[in-house]
Amino acid sequence: MLFALAVAAVHLAHRALGLSAVWSFWIAHVLTRPPGASIGDYLSQPTGGGGVGLGTVITSALFLAVILGPVVFLAVTRKDVTERRQPDEVPA
Repeated sequence: MLFALAVAAVHLAHRALGLSAVWSFWIAHVLTRPPGASIGDYLSQPTGGGGVGLGTVITSALFLAVILGPVVFLAVTRKDVTERRQPDEVPA
């Protein structure tokens, strides 16, 4: 929950306070690396070592599906694309 709150704070800073999109991305990226690695380790480690025992191949395929799903969804629906507005023509 702590990481989710931190990422939500970055999002609010971006939307409400005008934090740069580049800074927002990198801060969120750095914040999500530790839990992502921990979840990956937990899923891939053997059950005797306290993990789920999926192995590295299945865990990697699972992560790929979780990442690829939203990418394909956005590529197909184009919900993330904003329309460009043409500047009004200046009279000559």
